[in-house]
Amino acid sequence: MRRTAVNPWAWSAELGYNQGEIVSGHTRTLYCAGQTAMSDDGEPRHAGDMAAQLALSVDNLEAVLGEAGMSLANLVRLNVYTTDVDRLFEHYGVLASRLGAAGVAPSTTMLGVARLAIPGLLVELEGTAVA
Repeated sequence: MRRTAVNPWAWSAELGYNQGEIVSGHTRTLYCAGQTAMSDDGEPRHAGDMAAQLALSVDNLEAVLGEAGMSLANLVRLNVYTTDVDRLFEHYGVLASRLGAAGVAPSTTMLGVARLAIPGLLVELEGTAVA
């Protein structure tokens, strides 16, 4: 798989994401369902704690990727849904550091939403990965 960043402006790369990515030569695409701060037994965790919910959401996204033989390094698209954009920005380093450690800057969209499917959840991560 070869990835080519598409950034008509430098500011987005400086913030840790690309405006677009061309992926060529890939053989598999994984579309991940939204991952939240859910335990292995399907119970929401870390009520009111954005940083902890974000970290567990990334862990869960990594688990789905791992089950498919992929990692965060394969992530080419990331949608972030949150019930509180300002609080998410306060803790965005939790996500950015994990993506940076994987050497990836996927095209990203962040949306503020009224609520997520399960009350009390603050953030949901939906990704697309290629290998």
